[in-house]
Amino acid sequence: MKRRTFLQTSTLLGASLGATAQAATSEPLIIATWKNEKATIAGWNKLMETGKALDGVEAGARIPEADPNDTSVGYGGYPDRDGHVTLDACIMDHLGNAGSVTFLEGIMHPISVARAVMEKTPHVMLSGAGALKFAKEQGFKVENLLTESSKKAWEEWKKESKYEPVINIERHDTIGLLGIGKAGEIAGACTTSGLAFKMHGRVGDSPIIGGAVFCDDEVGGACATGLGEFVMKTLGSFLIVELMRQGKSPQQACEEAVMRIVKRYKYKEFQIGYLALNKKGEYGAYAIQKGFNYTITKNGKTQVLESASYM
Repeated sequence: MKRRTFLQTSTLLGASLGATAQAATSEPLIIATWKNEKATIAGWNKLMETGKALDGVEAGARIPEADPNDTSVGYGGYPDRDGHVTLDACIMDHLGNAGSVTFLEGIMHPISVARAVMEKTPHVMLSGAGALKFAKEQGFKVENLLTESSKKAWEEWKKESKYEPVINIERHDTIGLLGIGKAGEIAGACTTSGLAFKMHGRVGDSPIIGGAVFCDDEVGGACATGLGEFVMKTLGSFLIVELMRQGKSPQQACEEAVMRIVKRYKYKEFQIGYLALNKKGEYGAYAIQKGFNYTITKNGKTQVLESASYM
């Protein structure tokens, strides 16, 4: 090997080892879309208990899933136009393993079913009746997730049956989470009951690996919230991770992913928000519209931060 080539190779190897060491010393954290303090705190506590980012993001996602006052996730979620509460969720670990469920009814914690798909089947995604059958086989209890308040809202909506997504409704929506574990590994999760009064059978980006969530432990992770059709059309979370792989910061990568939508679609009519996290523990957020915020719990402290936006 020529001396110059040897020196270049040694330098690159040293830089690579340095990056790995830095990643390993990243402090554990949980970050989530929207004002979800209870979720990030629960995720942080679980992460501190087991040390694992995957456990943290799952525990965090379970909080809004069981909250009857959160009308965009799980129990208490607004139904589709036929009165069914249908759920989508996905989870991804640092090894590239992933699981998801779509069009699932009657299960309080679809995020945990998604994890079971990942860990106990050879598949990535189960849907509808098949997902429900699997959930019951795994011991999940079937429950009525349509609360009286959500049923009343649906009955009121039926008077006009006008469908239009509402930007930043109640300043929360689908919850996406990212975490760094004690070993520096990254995991992500997403869970939702989808758009209020959607067509029966509609599935958004939330169970799509590379759409709602994507993690690559060499680089980092990303998650999304908002009108899922446009996250799906641009594979936003996968795109963000690839942009970070190319050297962009989490903030720069989120901004570029939003611009991919802005350049192509009628962006003033809907909201998309992205979060990203790299192996150094650096994070970024960006949205189309004003009003997107996010929550981070780190070192036992929790903050709600406002995201920058294109508009």
